[in-house]
Amino acid sequence: MTVVRGLRGATTADSNTKEAVLEATKELLGELAAANDLKTGDIAAVFFTTTQDLTAEFPAVAARQMGWEHAALMCGHEMNVPDGQPKCIRVLILLNTDKAPNELKTRYLRGAKNLRKRGMEGG
Repeated sequence: MTVVRGLRGATTADSNTKEAVLEATKELLGELAAANDLKTGDIAAVFFTTTQDLTAEFPAVAARQMGWEHAALMCGHEMNVPDGQPKCIRVLILLNTDKAPNELKTRYLRGAKNLRKRGMEGG
């Protein structure tokens, strides 16, 4: 049975530039898509957040550049928490899938690899 499930991931950008935000976001989305055999038609919505030190570009631009044309996309900022991971891009993908929750594979890349260990993945 096809249901809507949430798929999470995070990464960090090397700097607050358009190029760095787009590069990091494309890498993250590519890894999530490959690991979960995502088809663009299965993606209902994607919510991106960045830490407040990333303002040069919307991560959603990367998704559009990758052909994610029909998914609803939204961007926002994370809470400004002391000792939070800097230059962090997080994503929550809502997708239509037949997979069980334990079959979905998250990806935490670059400096975001430690978020799961620290319990800072945001949900």
